[in-house]
Amino acid sequence: MKSNPKGISLIVPVFNEAEGIGRVLEQAEPVLRQTGLATEIIVVDDGSHDGTDVAAAQRPSVRLLRHNRNRGYGAALKTGIRHARYDLICITDGDGTYPNERIAELVDRLQTGSVDMVIGARLGRKAAIPWLRRPAKWFVNRFAAYVAGESIEDVNSGLRVFPRSVAIGLFHLLPDGFSFTTTLTLAMLGSGYLVDYVPIQYFDRVGKSKIRPIADTFAFLQLISRIALYFAPLRVFLPLSGALLLMALLWAGASAVAFGRVADASTAVIATAGVQLAAVGLLAELINGRLASGRDEDPEADF
Repeated sequence: MKSNPKGISLIVPVFNEAEGIGRVLEQAEPVLRQTGLATEIIVVDDGSHDGTDVAAAQRPSVRLLRHNRNRGYGAALKTGIRHARYDLICITDGDGTYPNERIAELVDRLQTGSVDMVIGARLGRKAAIPWLRRPAKWFVNRFAAYVAGESIEDVNSGLRVFPRSVAIGLFHLLPDGFSFTTTLTLAMLGSGYLVDYVPIQYFDRVGKSKIRPIADTFAFLQLISRIALYFAPLRVFLPLSGALLLMALLWAGASAVAFGRVADASTAVIATAGVQLAAVGLLAELINGRLASGRDEDPEADF
């Protein structure tokens, strides 16, 4: 598909959200009309077994897509994006945590603000983010900001608006799990797209959370590291190289004081490792630059 008509597709990925999906859809329908655009709502049932698909199908305005098995949050979003009719994509969750009445505001900011993606940033004391998750969220946001080289107010918010063509162009990077939104944020920033943030509230969810705080935080960090290597390798390799070279210098001084002579062999090994890391980082940066300059101008050509 080469182009999509002007409009907005709201995609709601769900897995066992029978308790909350009806309220989310009821809230979203009138808000989408406020945008003044052609609209559609796509619910992607990711292998639910609690009647979520039945609850969603009760609304005639909804297009229901189903996975035969649970494939993951990101996989559900990819399915929705592939099948979307319109050129703008809005995503939200089916558990009632996001203020979907703000969707029209996010769409307006995207259309008038000369940006490529608008994210609803869960900020403030009233945002109902569990205290157990807040330290991990803070650390992930800071690490992501370092990788991106700019401030990121909320790296993995699930309420956002972005162009369909951009997302499809990044599908080869976007994972099938919960890290989809984190990767999309970093991939767009790393590709030079402009991202804006709108502060929003975040409510207690309906039903049981599927987030695993410790395992998912480590997965996020691994993912951010992979994106850093893809888009900003020098931000990973140069600090490590500098640390090794500093370690070599300190070890040389310490060994001279402690043993009366520089431990030249071990110092040389550490220093050489530092130089090699710097060289690898420069090579990765060069390869990344060549790949970026050769990217296909039509990201939907293969879809």
